[in-house]
Amino acid sequence: MEQIFHIKQRFWTLGGQFVIKDDSGNSRYIVTGSFMEVPKSYTIREEPSGRFVSQISKRLLTFLPRFDIELADGSQFQIVKELTWLRPRYRVDNLELSVEGDFWNKNFRLYQGESLLAQIAQEWLTVPSAYHIEIFDDSVRDLVMSLVIAIDCIKANQAAAKSH
Repeated sequence: MEQIFHIKQRFWTLGGQFVIKDDSGNSRYIVTGSFMEVPKSYTIREEPSGRFVSQISKRLLTFLPRFDIELADGSQFQIVKELTWLRPRYRVDNLELSVEGDFWNKNFRLYQGESLLAQIAQEWLTVPSAYHIEIFDDSVRDLVMSLVIAIDCIKANQAAAKSH
């Protein structure tokens, strides 16, 4: 059964916090960024129960952007932005998943083999960033939310690096 979620976060701040809502407008997850911590990390909790979903940490001193993610069940994986020329591509280590994006770096699809698990679309010309997430397999919902936050962090870090 397809599930739809929306993210519209405030600018990434030192200790930023924002919610992920379902298609009915109900808060389903809360994302909290670390304050004055190196490396930067984010914690995702389910709303309203407060159940821990995942911890996302940026890995320092890597050539390509890399984030380590630990889910509530103890499983761990990394997401790395691969070096490509036309389409953004992310490699997910320790899982048999691939993330493919479009030329403009706004839309992503999450695959397990040939099976489409989720589609993520970033809205154009919105400040702050806003995402529309369609999940086709409920068993990967927490994983997808964690990946979307990590991809947005990678994109925000790259945009900040280009502006300096």
